[in-house]
Amino acid sequence: MGRSRTSSGPAEDLLIELDRDAGVPLHRQIEASIRASVRAGRLRAGASLPPSRTLAAGLGVSRGVIVEAYQQLVAEGYLTSRSGGYTQVAASIPPAAGDPAVSGARPAAAGPGFRVDFGYGRTDVSQFPRAAWLRSVRSVLTTTPNDRFAYLDGRGVPELRQALCDYLNRVRGTLAAPGHTVVCNGYAQGISLLIQVLARRGARRIAVEDPSSADDARPLAEAAGLDVIGVPVGQEGVRIDALDLADADALVLTPSHQWPTGGVLSAAARAEVIRWARRRDAIVIEDDYDAEYRYDRSPVGAMQGLAPDHVVYCGTASKTLAPGLRLGWLVLPAHLVADVAAAKVLADRGSAVIDQLTFADFLGRGEFDRHLRRMRPVYRRRRDALLDALRTRLPELRPAGIAAGQHVVAWLPPDLDEAAVVAAAARHGLGIQGVGPFRIAPAGPGGLIFGYAILGESAIAEGVALLATAIREVRGS
Repeated sequence: MGRSRTSSGPAEDLLIELDRDAGVPLHRQIEASIRASVRAGRLRAGASLPPSRTLAAGLGVSRGVIVEAYQQLVAEGYLTSRSGGYTQVAASIPPAAGDPAVSGARPAAAGPGFRVDFGYGRTDVSQFPRAAWLRSVRSVLTTTPNDRFAYLDGRGVPELRQALCDYLNRVRGTLAAPGHTVVCNGYAQGISLLIQVLARRGARRIAVEDPSSADDARPLAEAAGLDVIGVPVGQEGVRIDALDLADADALVLTPSHQWPTGGVLSAAARAEVIRWARRRDAIVIEDDYDAEYRYDRSPVGAMQGLAPDHVVYCGTASKTLAPGLRLGWLVLPAHLVADVAAAKVLADRGSAVIDQLTFADFLGRGEFDRHLRRMRPVYRRRRDALLDALRTRLPELRPAGIAAGQHVVAWLPPDLDEAAVVAAAARHGLGIQGVGPFRIAPAGPGGLIFGYAILGESAIAEGVALLATAIREVRGS
């Protein structure tokens, strides 16, 4: 094929080399070729690409292959497309993972001025799929019936509840029904609504994993008059042998990727938790906060699919898209739906309708799946860079929970005090948290939590180098 034109008129040809024996899907090869041409300047801003039919004929592929490649590049921000017009190179292109625009150190919430911050729980919002989201916003504003903009019941708009259930049943193995689903403003509001309802129904004690990120559940439960008890966590998640001793009415659990240790609750242990819940008529609150990001293991299904009558499934777009969207959802046992929906109405009269409808359209178009497929290799490269740096600089640290998510825990050797290492790291310009503040029981092995989602590979390497210097200082003192 001839070289692509760099004028603003439609290009008749586009230089794309396909290797049909490479084992890489053709649409991925086309995406990679166009993306590389845009970055190299061979396709300048405003250049029009061939119509999908024309390019498909020239490459000897189906039109659907070209359409999928174009749609993905539009979602990434490399291309723009208008109905009835040519697909064009965007006026500005997104920075690549690892570029200075996304790989430099970010200020930490707990300590501004860090050179590198391994703060946990942050997703790379610079990768938010703006173009795809905008398409959904436009579709919602032009096609939604007027009555959808009025007050609705506390469960949320029907379109989003249906789209969420279709997605969760397909991807997470849930048994979710739209009528049992309540849309909320992120996990924080969801757990708040649940605790309010459980307390009014007579619950007296709630169990959480120890350690855990129960910074939402613990203060809310205590404010509602509930006792909070920690259940120890082992290598594979919560220890079942300690669960009966908790004497709890509800258990907050992260079974698919325990936070922060990264353990995965085994099938046998899940069955034991469900037997415990049925025996006590208790509720398991399943926080499925980052299960979509997996790298070295097969998907792990949600517990809710095993016992929908005793498990509340909690999901959120905060880790997958952006926390600022404030989109979360609860899939509830039938007997809790009315009370939780009523609590939602009392709290705020319902989540923003346009945002709900936009997310429903985004899910229905397959854009959420495409975004996750694009982000998994980005986060995996950052995870790999962290593991390589730790292996080279600090081989005595023992990483855990590496197969999924957006953070890694590294256990410290016995001669290193966790608090001393964290303090020394801060003096050297490194923000990092220890496991200790997330424990309920006072004792436990020392460990460090490395959040890597918003750091490029060079920043990750620099951060581990700073940590190595801090650890030498601690040992020297």
